[in-house]
Amino acid sequence: MKINVIGGEMERAEIDEYIKYAANKYTGRQINEIDIIIDGEYIDLKCHFADMNFQRAYRSADYLVNNMEKLNDAKQSEFSQKERHKVQE
Repeated sequence: MKINVIGGEMERAEIDEYIKYAANKYTGRQINEIDIIIDGEYIDLKCHFADMNFQRAYRSADYLVNNMEKLNDAKQSEFSQKERHKVQE
């Protein structure tokens, strides 16, 4: 993972804490790069993620998911009853 500290300097221990924070916040996603932007007393984190490979996307209540297991039982039942449309490649 590439780490960029922008706008100042930071000790390695503090950088490691920001890396842990981002990893805990974005579980299930692979972080390729983190920009740690120092703005006076404030810190902004910008995470760059690896591309996700998925076969199918499901739209549910304005959320896109790549796996039906992420939806509750009611939404899974709703999707099982919907009409399927083929996509031409």
